[in-house]
Amino acid sequence: MDSHEQFNSTWRKVATTIYKKPVDSKIFGGVEIDVTDLEDYIAQKRKEGQKITLTHFFVLVLARAVKNDIPEFNTYPRRGKILPRPSVDVGVSVLQATGDMSSVIVPEADTLTYETLQGYMNSAINKSRGGRENDFTKSKNVLARLPWPFRNWLFRLFKLLTLDWGLSIPGLGLTPNTNGSFLLTNIGSLGLDFGFPALLPTANFSFVFVMGGIQKKPVVVNNEITIRRMMSLTIAIDHRLADASHGARLFKYIKNAIRNPESYA
Repeated sequence: MDSHEQFNSTWRKVATTIYKKPVDSKIFGGVEIDVTDLEDYIAQKRKEGQKITLTHFFVLVLARAVKNDIPEFNTYPRRGKILPRPSVDVGVSVLQATGDMSSVIVPEADTLTYETLQGYMNSAINKSRGGRENDFTKSKNVLARLPWPFRNWLFRLFKLLTLDWGLSIPGLGLTPNTNGSFLLTNIGSLGLDFGFPALLPTANFSFVFVMGGIQKKPVVVNNEITIRRMMSLTIAIDHRLADASHGARLFKYIKNAIRNPESYA
């Protein structure tokens, strides 16, 4: 086997096609937040039979924030205009057995409960890891099988038709809304404490939200130093759709939700 072949996974072949030198407008931000009480709440829910995780919590919170408080994040650009999406569909990153990252789509996530979200995500993740891929992953595999430079030409055509012109390609299941309103990824589960994500060029994500690792740290609570479990949360925003004020409103919503997790049960 060619010594370079080990580096050319399906995703890497696609990445060299879709990513170019970064020139696009992005906004990055992040906070470190106390999740001690939230983890206790989730642990109690699990004892009651709801096998939820922090990822389930953030899917619901982010979806409801976008639906109810920050609708600017549920839009996408098409032909020089910003259009609203018909629903809040959330992309959630999934680690495949190969070590590559993929994703599943949770449609109308703002309407779900922990129970319905848990059931849907378990089924979707099992299908993804079992080889029953969503439309985006299938199209990614098509790209990877093509030799260079045909990959580049085909990607540019797909991007022009679906992302720039807003057209659909039914045969490939590609539409301007294929990948969801935004992407949630939990890099903390991979052992990373924090990270600033890329805005995937093949998607119309308004933002990518990153759950980082959790560490015990000394913090001040009620004027006393105590050990709490702190989690990093970071975000990359498409500046065509939103600005820093929208990001600030989102984090304000998240902080309130973490203080009152029962409101999202």
